[in-house]
Amino acid sequence: MSGKRYTEEFKIAAVKQVTDRGHPAAEVAERLGVSIHSIYAWTKHYSVPEDERKVQDAQADEVKRLKAELKRVTEERDILRKAAAYFAKTSG
Repeated sequence: MSGKRYTEEFKIAAVKQVTDRGHPAAEVAERLGVSIHSIYAWTKHYSVPEDERKVQDAQADEVKRLKAELKRVTEERDILRKAAAYFAKTSG
């Protein structure tokens, strides 16, 4: 995975070459130097109306934030459990 980031305008232009102009996705991917998987993912993403896409993006951001918070809270809980067990052992 190259880790390259493309602008939204670039992605939309690539999708339009496939959807509006009828170019094969493999050809567009090769010409632009991106993977065919990226073209298919962008096509799927940008085929949804913009309002729905914004809602989906907001929901995905919220899920990501909640997963990070859950991970942090779980780690805190585990630390507190270990501390409670340690103090129970040493004070008894």
